[in-house]
Formats: sequence, C-alpha cells, structure tokens
Amino acid sequence: MGELSLGLTISSEEFAPSRLVEVAVLAEEAGFDFVSISDHYHPWVSEQGHSPFVWSILGAISQATEAIEVAVGVSCPTIRIHPAILAQSVATTGVLLDGRFVWGVGTGEALNEHVVGEAWPPYEIRAEMMEEAISVIRRLWSEESVTHFGQYYTVVDARILDQPDEPVPIIVSAFGPESAELAASLGDGLWITGAAEETVKVFRRAGGKGPVYSQLTLCWAESESEAIDTAHRLWAFSELPGTLNQDLPTMLHYEEAVKLVTPEMVSKSTPCGPDPGPVLDAARKALKAGVDHLYFHQIGPDQEGFVEFWKKELRDELLALQAA
Repeated sequence: MGELSLGLTISSEEFAPSRLVEVAVLAEEAGFDFVSISDHYHPWVSEQGHSPFVWSILGAISQATEAIEVAVGVSCPTIRIHPAILAQSVATTGVLLDGRFVWGVGTGEALNEHVVGEAWPPYEIRAEMMEEAISVIRRLWSEESVTHFGQYYTVVDARILDQPDEPVPIIVSAFGPESAELAASLGDGLWITGAAEETVKVFRRAGGKGPVYSQLTLCWAESESEAIDTAHRLWAFSELPGTLNQDLPTMLHYEEAVKLVTPEMVSKSTPCGPDPGPVLDAARKALKAGVDHLYFHQIGPDQEGFVEFWKKELRDELLALQAA
C-alpha cells in the first residue's frame, strides 16, 4: 500500500455548479489531499436535485484551487460520450490542473447512459466496450493522428494537440472479481467503494498496479436522528440489492424502488451522527483491505459541519491508523 491520501467527495447529484466549486475550495483549505467528483447526467432521485456537466465544473475547480488533486469518480467512457471526445476532455482538464488530475472510469449505469437512445447492454458487452474505449483514448494521447475502425467505435484522423506533460492516470472501477481482473488489465489503479478486500486481492493477483481509491459514505449531523433522516432521504438507493443500481433507467424507477428501504436499513450500513467511532472503524477496514486513497462522502448540504468534524475528530486519528 502506498502513502495514505485522504479526500472529500464533491457530490454532483446534491449541489449546484457554483456550490461544487465552493466545496472543492473548502476541501483544499481543510487540508484534504484530493477531491472526487461524480460524473452523472441525472441524480438517482429527484430529491437530490442536481447533476451539472462535470467537465465544466472541473474547469472551474482548476482555476479556483491551487494544489489539491482532483479526481473524477467515475465516468462511463462508452455510450453517452464518444471516447474520442472524452480523450480530448480529459487531456484539456489535465492541462488545466497541471499534474493533479486523475480520471476514474467504469462500465456505467443505465440512469445516465440511456439518454442518447442506445440500448443498455449486459455487463460483458459493456466491459468489451470499455476495453476498446480505453485503448482508443490511450492511442489518442500517444499517437500523432489516430484512425480506428473497431467493433464499437470509429475514429477518423483524430489528433489532440493540447495535452499535459504526462498522461492522466486512468483508474478503473470494479465491484467484483471479474471486473477487478479487467481493471488490472486496463487501468493505472483500482476504484472501489468501502473495504472490498476480495476485489483488491483479485486486482493485485491479476497484476494490477497503482493506487486503490475507495469512498466511504456517511452522514455527520449534531444528532443521530437528523443524520439518519438526511441519509435516508438522499441516499436510500445505496441499499438496493444486486445490479439494480446499474440497470434502473430513470429517477422514477429509483424513487419507486427506494420505498422498500427503511431508515433503519440505511443506518445499519452508513455511519450516521456525531460519533467518529463508526467512521474510523470503516476506515480501518478499508486500509486493511489495501486502500491508499480514502475519501469521504458527507451526505447532505452541511459540508462545513462535516469539515469541522473531520478536523477535530477524524484527520489525526486516520493518519495515526496508517502509522500503526
């Protein structure tokens, strides 16, 4: 495991564009090593209320911050936007952020990708599409001009002139053994949620190198009941089983599905309230699993309150965990 980096989620689904930039600045001022911003066309539920275009937000963050690393966690590079366009978007963002940009990718969710009218394929096809997309993107970053006639994508005489000094790292998301092996073959690192110890093990056994990014979701508030209410209102979909979070196509479908999720279900899996103990326990498990880029998603609007909690109750304890 590499040196521990600690980050903050900037949730595109919960905040307007200018607020996302404010939270990035807040994170830098609070001493976080990096921020991770989501790439969505829709929020999961309408109560969340937002979903701006991530590439515009990244440009604004590049000018509002000075040193903090910025990651996208994660984009789907296959359906909604052609990989040749994403190759240009990532390269431009890499220039603006000057060595502090990291790009996470995954096989996507129907919620965001169905909007262009393409069929939502099964995982096996989506994995093939991602493999071809990443290959095309890497060629566009390394070759003077690219023409490609592939199974899923066509590129003709494409050339990207503005590029960072070093290619932006591509960190590949995985949620199980099969996708972990794919991440090992395609990526410069692994993106997971929680501890996911077996996924990390498979990634390393398959030859995967580079950092392991993981998000821990929580809801800090001055009372446990307030935190549970907020988490249930905004993030109940996290309790949906199986592949529903990849396959449900609209906010309406999610809103129908989360009627089955109770506040008690959310509170059992998501640390809620002012007690740092459950957060530190979850962090300890993630570090033991091999995570070295650990970032925290504070559900809800009170990012300033969480940052104060982070500074007083979490930061030093987390650094001590790594030292131990």
